[in-house]
Amino acid sequence: MFRRNRRGMHEQETELTVMDPAEQATPPTVGAPGAETAAPAGETPSPEETVSRAAYDQLKAERDQLLDRIARLQAEFDNARKRAEREKAEFRDYATGSVVEQFLPVLDNFELALKSQGTAVQLRQGVVLIVKQMEEVLARLQVAAIPTVGEVFDPRMHEALGSVERDDIPDQHVAEEIRRGYKIRERMLRPAMVRVAHNSKQTSE
Repeated sequence: MFRRNRRGMHEQETELTVMDPAEQATPPTVGAPGAETAAPAGETPSPEETVSRAAYDQLKAERDQLLDRIARLQAEFDNARKRAEREKAEFRDYATGSVVEQFLPVLDNFELALKSQGTAVQLRQGVVLIVKQMEEVLARLQVAAIPTVGEVFDPRMHEALGSVERDDIPDQHVAEEIRRGYKIRERMLRPAMVRVAHNSKQTSE
């Protein structure tokens, strides 16, 4: 019986010392996947990865100066644009005023003619004088009437409203003026409305 007990104790010690292979852990190897590696002590980042405080402050100051300069240029541009628009409006008002001022005497004469108690003949004579006065004002402004009757029809200056049979005027010449046209120097203001002569004698020859 004593031997049996010693044998049982020996088997229990064997069971305690023997471990299952699955429960045995192996220490991680250096460089193995998943293993964390720490940077060696005392290693500092490369110069490309760091900016000194002085360099940062300098770049920030340069940036602020550029932004301030851009803001100033934008303000100067806006002021120049507003000044140009104001000067353009003032010049337009001045030019319009100088033209209107020359036509005011003509308007005064029209009002006097309307208030006149004269005959129809006298009223017509007064209107003729006013028209002459207006033509003088237009001449001072370099505005001239476009020649019409007897001139060769020119589609650049004349607007044809039809044709008339005339044997005393060459074919394709202006026979009648319906509305006078004007130009200022060489620029067209409005074309003249005319009727063009159709000379059958010339076309049949």
